[in-house]
Amino acid sequence: MSTEVSAPKTAAKRRTPAPSVDTIYERILNAVMEHRLPPGTKLIEEKLGAAFSVSRTKIRQVLGRLAHDGVVTVYPNRGTFIASPTVDEARHVLDARRLIEPAMIAQLAATASKEQLRRLREHVSLESRARAANERRTIIRLSGEFHMLVAEMAGNPFLAKPLRELATLTCLIIALYDKPSVPHCLDDEHVTILEALAAEDGKRVAALMVEHLNHVENGLDLTLSEAKPIDLEDALK
Repeated sequence: MSTEVSAPKTAAKRRTPAPSVDTIYERILNAVMEHRLPPGTKLIEEKLGAAFSVSRTKIRQVLGRLAHDGVVTVYPNRGTFIASPTVDEARHVLDARRLIEPAMIAQLAATASKEQLRRLREHVSLESRARAANERRTIIRLSGEFHMLVAEMAGNPFLAKPLRELATLTCLIIALYDKPSVPHCLDDEHVTILEALAAEDGKRVAALMVEHLNHVENGLDLTLSEAKPIDLEDALK
């Protein structure tokens, strides 16, 4: 008596869920902050859609958010490009940060919880590891995120949102006007700021923040560098 042996069932392939608009936004933002997408890079909808395996409709939503936040600039009949702040805009951005951040961090010095200080210490530890490994792109991103964390913890959403935009624009400015031989964030500056924050010394932490932002500006030579062609898929891996 013959028996039929059924062929083994092929396991169904698991499909990776398509990334959300928020996820794509954060991926592009991180690529900007790590200088993998430098100023002047053209963002082509079809290539972005292919890179994230999503529709052009979703990509347009993301680009709309990025344009609203000043991260990209849309030129009619030309396309969408990573923003290229001018010299004057670079100065305005840093002036705005010097107005907002000292007051913001002084306020946090009076209210910071143990959990918030723990989170900041963990973040500064990540920065130290990135510096030890000489991971420059990661250093730049983490440095910007430190300031975003402070803004978030200060508890004023009307200040946190513009600060996030200013921090991202600062990364673009560094990409354009970088003095390669000058560090933008000295190794111990965030550590010193954190110590003053933990000591609830609002006056000192505000002064340290101004000094820190001055050092960032001193690391710029305000000379526009020519943007190199960028492969979108490689930059967004």
